Amino acid sequence: METRAPFVIVGAFVLAAILAVFGFVFWLHNTTGIGARTSYHIQFRDPVPGLLIGAAVLFNGIRVGEVTALGLASDDPRRVNATIAVATDTPVRPDTKVGLDFQGLTGVPVVALEGGKDLTGSAIATTLIAEPGAGMSMTQAAREALRKVDSVLGENSQPLKETIGNLKTFSEWLSSKTGALDGILGGVERMTGANEPVVKKVVYDLQPATGFPPPTKSLKGQLTIPEPTTVVLFDSQKMLLAPELDLPAFAGAQWSDSIPKMLQEKLLQSFENYDIAHPPLRPNDAVQPDYQLLIDIRNFLIAGEGGPSAKVAFGAKIIDKNGKLIGARLFQQSAKLDKPDPGAAVAAFEAAFDATAKELIPWTVDSLAGANAPEVRPAPGSSGTIKGR
Repeated sequence: METRAPFVIVGAFVLAAILAVFGFVFWLHNTTGIGARTSYHIQFRDPVPGLLIGAAVLFNGIRVGEVTALGLASDDPRRVNATIAVATDTPVRPDTKVGLDFQGLTGVPVVALEGGKDLTGSAIATTLIAEPGAGMSMTQAAREALRKVDSVLGENSQPLKETIGNLKTFSEWLSSKTGALDGILGGVERMTGANEPVVKKVVYDLQPATGFPPPTKSLKGQLTIPEPTTVVLFDSQKMLLAPELDLPAFAGAQWSDSIPKMLQEKLLQSFENYDIAHPPLRPNDAVQPDYQLLIDIRNFLIAGEGGPSAKVAFGAKIIDKNGKLIGARLFQQSAKLDKPDPGAAVAAFEAAFDATAKELIPWTVDSLAGANAPEVRPAPGSSGTIKGR
């Protein structure tokens, strides 16, 4: 008895150590293994490949328990019954979603629960129904999708064959109409300008008339100059050429504004250069005018007769606030280009405009002075009215 006692003690110690190790491993594997549990029954309507007793149960991705039982339904060969045990504080509701999730590189299956919308109620007395296809892995889902695609293709093989035949017929027809299609596409390119090379635009400005002698007369009354009128041809920013001229250097040349607006601005500046103390205004300057200077542009382009030259021509009319015509005159000037390029053209336009403005401004001043001259009563025995100038 004395010689066998140590062996019994050693054996008991080893057995206790083994049980302690197994208990510790079980505790690490299932942190919720200690404590109260609640059991739920789950019905899977699809296969659950790889699911084993002891597999983890996750709720919203957090481990809450494990699978405690698995079995086949005797009344339905397609159904699999499972029992899970989870922590009692797990918020399982009647609308909680059930499925399988496959974790890790090896795809170990676990039961995945997702919280429902119900905030109250309990699923203790109910059986949770897994969603259709919950047991499918990625590989199985891909195979099922390919199986469905194959089924659709098989059912529609004849229509697909006819569609491919129609595409082949259409392709052959297109190849026979290559020449016509090239012509159509070429016409579209010409219409939209897609076939034209990109031209760099260069903006030029027109200088107002300068170099007036000291004014001997000033404008009488308040004069306004509205935006000139013209045909659509001259309502443009392009530096216009006569049809007979072909000067590629002007392809990108344009004025700083449309020709009517630019001439309105330069005429106002020219009047200011003549007499800054009595300048005309625009109609939108909130001033009630006594007179208006109406300009109608007749010409503002580069002509080709006798060599390229800049031509400026416009008609001018002065009317009073009652619409009465005070005076009307046509003004036109031209200046030759030193060379056929935009820079020389701008210099020629400035020379022609300067000469035109130096005719227009004195004529306007004289016309308004005559309109504002006092009437002289005739002497006794005479007749008629004489206006001083």
